[in-house]
Amino acid sequence: MLNDTTLLLDLDGVSVARVERLADGTRRVHLVTTDDRARACPACGVFATRVKGSAVTGPRDMPYGESGLEFRWHKRRWFCREPDCPRRSFTEQIGQVPAGARITARLRGAAGRRIRDAGSTVIQAARDLHLSWPTVMDAFRAAAREDSAA
Repeated sequence: MLNDTTLLLDLDGVSVARVERLADGTRRVHLVTTDDRARACPACGVFATRVKGSAVTGPRDMPYGESGLEFRWHKRRWFCREPDCPRRSFTEQIGQVPAGARITARLRGAAGRRIRDAGSTVIQAARDLHLSWPTVMDAFRAAAREDSAA
């Protein structure tokens, strides 16, 4: 689903609801889900029709500009309507930000490539991208698995 948010941020499936500037100059970007596929139950695939509640997450992404961006994704929690499904409820997710992810797939990939391709150390990549070294190490392992699979 192509929209202006996708073009600007490369985050397909969400749209910018509003932006606010914080005291330190950081821009806080409030996102909402626009992809209907996000309401499909991840366990059984049935599309939910009843909202259970809402949740706000703050997935981290690549640095953008000098003052940086801080995401706040306002997403819905859905009831799964399939009686035999073991999953009773779930929150929306998109390809770039799977359920439970604290960072975007794009940031994870960049961290792994920084070590694999650019010869950076784990610690230096973590500092540059403002991530923990275990997160960067996991990203590097994932990048290495991609290499071996190709």
